[in-house]
Amino acid sequence: MSDNLGENLKLLCSHYRSISEVCRKLAINRAQFNKYLSGQSHPTAYNLKRIGDFFGVEDYELALPTEQFARLIGVRQSESLARANDPLLSLLQPLREHSGNLSRYCGYYFEYSNCMSVPGTVLLSLVHLWEEDGNFLFERQERQERSSSPDVGAEDWVRCRYLGAAFQLQDRLFLVDYESLTLNEMSQTILIPSYKSRITRLNGLKTGVSSGDRRNPACTRVVWEFLGPEINRVAAYRQVKLYRPDDPRIDDDVRQRLDVAPLKNGLFEIE
Repeated sequence: MSDNLGENLKLLCSHYRSISEVCRKLAINRAQFNKYLSGQSHPTAYNLKRIGDFFGVEDYELALPTEQFARLIGVRQSESLARANDPLLSLLQPLREHSGNLSRYCGYYFEYSNCMSVPGTVLLSLVHLWEEDGNFLFERQERQERSSSPDVGAEDWVRCRYLGAAFQLQDRLFLVDYESLTLNEMSQTILIPSYKSRITRLNGLKTGVSSGDRRNPACTRVVWEFLGPEINRVAAYRQVKLYRPDDPRIDDDVRQRLDVAPLKNGLFEIE
């Protein structure tokens, strides 16, 4: 650890009301912390990690030359201020605060839905839901043949990658996403939570638009099948494609959950 540590710590402490406040929150003896500030001693690796985590900096950054460290902290404060003043983030903040904990739902899923662009077929997608800094994010991978034919063996694929955020409000799961490769559409999925100790399949509805020329708004039933917290992603992605409803890969339970008879092909279409 360089001799810059003391000065860099003083800079960080200047953003708090007092050094005593910092010591209380860090649970570090004030006399010992004063030795860090004066350069008389250096923190142990354990204490250095605690100090870095508290101030939101990396261990090695605390050893940077003071002028360089000050610029680094200034940039981060400006970025934090910009995020705090972002009207979109402010709009979504109440949702984040009132959303339930989705930790038990984190992991990988196969999503089955009636394909919006090829009526009469079932689209199998791969979904990954994870937690990041208290937020619940997800990715959905889709793949379709350009010929709009569900024949196995086609090699000309159209790939879609959706990114979004998930919230639990009251007794429903809400997932909003956008297509990240073309940025030309958004969709929303609403799922019914599972009250069983072990998650297997979740039912719900998904709204979006078809990928056809008319870009018709549509709504379909959807089924999420839990695969586990960790999976063989390559093997799972190979199964992502269109299937005929009578394909052996689509079992009777999924077919029944996707059935919205008497509506044709289980697909609502908004004219």
